[in-house]
Amino acid sequence: MTEFMACGEARIAYDVCGSGPALIMMHGAEASRLMFSALVPLLAPHFTVVIYDQRDCGETEAPLRPATLAELAADAAALVAGLEFERAHVFGSSFGGRVAQALAALYPQAVDRLALGSTWPLPRSLVELNPAGAERIRELRQRLPDTAEELATWFFPAPFLAERPEMRRIFANVAAASARTRRRATAVESSIDIDWRTMDLPVLLLAGELDHVVPKDLTLGMASRLPRSEQAVLAGVGHATALQAPVAVASQLLRFLSSPAHAH
Repeated sequence: MTEFMACGEARIAYDVCGSGPALIMMHGAEASRLMFSALVPLLAPHFTVVIYDQRDCGETEAPLRPATLAELAADAAALVAGLEFERAHVFGSSFGGRVAQALAALYPQAVDRLALGSTWPLPRSLVELNPAGAERIRELRQRLPDTAEELATWFFPAPFLAERPEMRRIFANVAAASARTRRRATAVESSIDIDWRTMDLPVLLLAGELDHVVPKDLTLGMASRLPRSEQAVLAGVGHATALQAPVAVASQLLRFLSSPAHAH
């Protein structure tokens, strides 16, 4: 059942499931906590899994202005504290990985181990790092729902779409441009510079082999700044890893988060 917590000016919608060490999961740019629906049951036997909606997503209520990345990190830190976790493991996917980076840099006391999936390094923008891809995706989003099937090919490989044809229309129901979606787009473009030397914690860099939105080298390349990082590539998987390959993602998270080699 959905619960709500006041975090500053926001009222954050969240779900808690399972038992064990805390694991907070952060969704992508235009998603909600529901993107983890298939992943939660696989992890709940091992962790107290918390999924939540960021500002201007899902059921979360927030001021009618764009959030900043620093505010989104503060919301996550408030959630960890409000649920009375001493600290939590964190998994951030795509833009959620940006929120996770900001959380770990600004609130290092809140984070135990960090898993960054299909994401790119702060403070650089995706437009800067993957200009052709970012521009094409922006064009396709502007013409939804007519472009839903082509947009899906950016997020999922062709063999997966052939097996799961219903996913070809996953973007058909994306809300037309509204004040809320414009606020969210501004939030996604916001960034902060961080001191990477503060990121002295175990980090998993998880990438889809066939990711066209955030090519895997952008995610794996963060290893040069993260001395305690390890890398994993999901073969045959695109950008939306939690939707395409929840079993493989859960397996990697369980292996990484449970490894005694990473114990403090």
